Amino acid sequence: MSPELLKRAKALRSTAPYWSLRYHEEKREAISMRQDTLDPPRLSVDRGVMLTAVTDGGYGYCATSDLSQSGLQAALDRATRWAEATKGKSVVKFDPSKMAAPKGEYASPRGEPLPARSALHDMLAAECKAAKVDAKIVERRASIEMVDDERTYVTNTGGELRQRFQYVIPHMRVVANAGGDTQARTLEHAQQGGFEQWAKHGFAGSGARLAADALKLLAAPNCPSGTMDVLLMPDQMMLQIHESIGHPLELDRILGDERNYAGTSFVTPGMFGSYRYGSELLNVTYDPTIREEMAAFGYDDDGTPTAKVFLIKDGILTAPLGGKLSQARAGLPGTANARSSGWNRPPIDRMGNINIEPGASSLEEMIASIKRGVLMRTNVSWSIDDSRNKFQFGCEWGELIEDGKLKGVVKNPNYRGISATFWRSLRMVGNPSTFEVLGTLYCGKGEPNQSIHTGHAAPPCLFANVDVFGGAA
Repeated sequence: MSPELLKRAKALRSTAPYWSLRYHEEKREAISMRQDTLDPPRLSVDRGVMLTAVTDGGYGYCATSDLSQSGLQAALDRATRWAEATKGKSVVKFDPSKMAAPKGEYASPRGEPLPARSALHDMLAAECKAAKVDAKIVERRASIEMVDDERTYVTNTGGELRQRFQYVIPHMRVVANAGGDTQARTLEHAQQGGFEQWAKHGFAGSGARLAADALKLLAAPNCPSGTMDVLLMPDQMMLQIHESIGHPLELDRILGDERNYAGTSFVTPGMFGSYRYGSELLNVTYDPTIREEMAAFGYDDDGTPTAKVFLIKDGILTAPLGGKLSQARAGLPGTANARSSGWNRPPIDRMGNINIEPGASSLEEMIASIKRGVLMRTNVSWSIDDSRNKFQFGCEWGELIEDGKLKGVVKNPNYRGISATFWRSLRMVGNPSTFEVLGTLYCGKGEPNQSIHTGHAAPPCLFANVDVFGGAA
């Protein structure tokens, strides 16, 4: 936010006793190499502000990309009119005197600078070329996405927050085909930071490595079907956490706000403090303090400072994912997770860094404990009902385990369950040495839709008596 724009913001006037301005600028660039051919580069810049006004009992907001003095004032005037119009009609009686005036700064961990674009092209081309190891390899795609995100929050009561985020996300995908069988292997480890992400997560050499994996899957037998143990590795735990813990615990969803679009939740307000969500080994936190994780930040988009909160402690449901508005509506504690995808969207309850805390078991100990089961990696398909309860997920990669030993690769591994009971079957959790910090850039929710990034860190987790089946999900 430029000094001139900040000066304009502070010159705004409103009859509302409290108002805020949230500035958001996002620069996004993507470079992609497909089949040894460079795709057209993509570059976008999105910039604007959201003005929010609060009166005694009323609340209104208006967004604009017109950053002139007159444009900002017109948006604030409209927000003020909405605040006046909602007096006595809101579910929550807003009190301007209780609105915070936060001050502070936050930034992503300082990362390595990006190399020249020509060097990035060469690196992507090298991975694509290295994946061409066999005629059965029919798809090779290497890409890198770079996002620079700036947010400034200003209030008429003296609040001023500045936050800056950087994301560099490499991605590799290789597909093999033989007859009617198609198998894919992908690699993506999304974190905040700079170009160190390329080396940190093993993207150098990933083309040849994923191609070898895809060919192994073509030659592998189908995953067996039946009730057995399932060992989910961190990159699949990411999806499991996201769909059957993150979304069900979003408080606005629990209150019914999302039922016409993204669904509701099997969780009800009365469950907090007593409901057994999982086994005693399950400890889940909302943790924005892991700074390299995708949804680490200092303050949410309502200006609330963040802190680590246990959502599930020793298997018992303790707190929802609800910002201050949802907390006031439900009379429940929550977290600083009122987040917006951009300047023209209001903050809503969005999961941030939702993590499973490490346990005490090594990966070797977990494998050794399995009489019959399947190790699964990398989500490829997902289906879950509107209440985020019944689910069915498929993975790219499986390994059969018998009598405590890995017996070889199996393809098309799938499993299904019910969130309300699946987590209670958790019988071993990986120790800190197995813990991986992962995330995704895209999670959709809200009307109008908001696509936002989330973080999910976890160790491998072992579940007992799971319904497993082979073949396409």
